Amino acid sequence: MNTTIPSRLSDRELEAEVSRLAGCEREATASLIAHLAELYGRRLHERAGFSSLFTYCTDVLRLSEHEAYDRMKAAKVVRRYPAVLTLLVSGRVNLTTVRLLAPHLTRKNEEELFSAASGKSKRQVQELLAGRYPKADVASSVRKLPSSTVATPPTRMAAWPGAASVESQSIAESDAGAMALTSATATSTGETAPCARIPEPPRPVVQPLAPDRFRVTFTANAEMCEKLQLAQDLLRHAVPGGDLAQVFARALDVLVDGLVRQKFAVTSRPGASRGQADDSRNIPAEVKRGAFIRDRGRCAFVGTHHRRCGERAFLEFHHLVPYAAGGRPTLDNIELRCRAHNGYEAERFYGPCRDWVDTGAATGAGTYHMHDAFRSGTKLAAMRD
Repeated sequence: MNTTIPSRLSDRELEAEVSRLAGCEREATASLIAHLAELYGRRLHERAGFSSLFTYCTDVLRLSEHEAYDRMKAAKVVRRYPAVLTLLVSGRVNLTTVRLLAPHLTRKNEEELFSAASGKSKRQVQELLAGRYPKADVASSVRKLPSSTVATPPTRMAAWPGAASVESQSIAESDAGAMALTSATATSTGETAPCARIPEPPRPVVQPLAPDRFRVTFTANAEMCEKLQLAQDLLRHAVPGGDLAQVFARALDVLVDGLVRQKFAVTSRPGASRGQADDSRNIPAEVKRGAFIRDRGRCAFVGTHHRRCGERAFLEFHHLVPYAAGGRPTLDNIELRCRAHNGYEAERFYGPCRDWVDTGAATGAGTYHMHDAFRSGTKLAAMRD
């Protein structure tokens, strides 16, 4: 591949080559999306140890997050509407258009909707969709726009007398790189802009400033600000200055400890085991705790090429030998799985069509059991290959 700048080409040759390369790029993109669609259908990204196609695209294919997201959405659309590939190659639609149209596509409107969006810009496609699928009007509201002068501080809250202003402190701390907190509290004033629109709240931002320091910005409502000021006041003996970063650090410690204790029974003083029946489906607290500690709070699925998933979100308890095949809720048989890989392994064992029998109405327990054909464990080999 020639990676030098083609400075020796004539103007006509340069234009022709750029046009040719653009066509090649469209063909390559459509081909990649077609292959991603098949890879997604076979769930090979999950077998490789990735909880989502997006992560597979960023980690294995080295695509940027924006590139990965557009191609992932297009691949899912292509599985339902393969004709999109031809439109991508021709340039009549691009990945952005496919992503915007995706939520509205049906078998009946597929051809007509793509035809209407053909050759249009992102804004034009958005206007097209707004005309066909109008959303509810935004509630009328009038407020004074904030001053553009940086030195003007936000309005102080008086919810907790004697407390330092949350907004004023947050501005100072954002400059220091600790945390910036934007209050969503509106102010009343006699001077208003009659046609002013309230801008959408800014998205949360986590921006690295140094190897161990981050700037964190988000929008809070009045109730949260009041709770924050109360927490500052209650912590004055330990944090006299009411530093927001320290307050949030302590609050997150309590929150995380509580969630880990609730979901995984992890506690500094575990109670004695109550015991349970041999055929019980419930997972004992000591098994949950042991699995969480052993797997380090991450999905323990190991895919092809010995890659471990390591996902921390949507964790579930997975039976290595399924309960329907006689597997017991012991530490040796329980591992952590993210939702994607727990479902992936269940499908490998039970097959894509699961024949569940609801016995909740009869027993009052609301539990589900598999047919005896699945209880035989004949598919156990599928879990071990």
